[in-house]
Amino acid sequence: MGDVQGIRRDYVFGGFNEAHAAGDPIEQFRRWWEEALAADLPDVNAMVLATADAAGDPSARVVLLKGFDERGWTFFTHYGSRKGRELAARPRAALVFYWSPLDRQVRLAGPVEKVSAEESDAYFATRPPGSRTAAAASPQSEPIPDRATLERRVAALERAHPSGDVPRPADWDGYPLLPDEAELWQGRPNRLHDRLRYRRTSEGTWRRERLAP
Repeated sequence: MGDVQGIRRDYVFGGFNEAHAAGDPIEQFRRWWEEALAADLPDVNAMVLATADAAGDPSARVVLLKGFDERGWTFFTHYGSRKGRELAARPRAALVFYWSPLDRQVRLAGPVEKVSAEESDAYFATRPPGSRTAAAASPQSEPIPDRATLERRVAALERAHPSGDVPRPADWDGYPLLPDEAELWQGRPNRLHDRLRYRRTSEGTWRRERLAP
């Protein structure tokens, strides 16, 4: 077994008090997001997405946040990818952000649905030409014989669309996760962390509570 006993550090960035927390997690996330952007953190929009298949077997991977608002936290993927298939079977998921330099973690869980085709088209059009070509060329999560197969698919699309104006694949779309539960975690010294959890009530409002670390 690998030795991990010496890997340890303390959390000294600051505290997170109820008196200074927003009344809902969307606004609180926005505040922390702006502070993370101001801190110039690498891969600030990277988040772990956890899903489960019809049998309840979980899987997780890192994806990129492409926007957040009152409708939810949005990412994009292929319907036929593993996460796409699992979301079709169980349209609920969880997200985790971890901003280590700020000693902060954000956890979100709730239902996931698709955005409209028009919204997906609009976002796809903003992607760099190479990214559009790669998305159209890749049968995401499916086995392929070798990398050369993928590169041939890319080359064929580049010949068909020399301007890089590759259309959005019909099976590629955006998924907003609208949380019914959110937790914001601030690391504190001696592992006495601050944890505030927001839960959506049946009336659509938010109930906030502190959790023990």
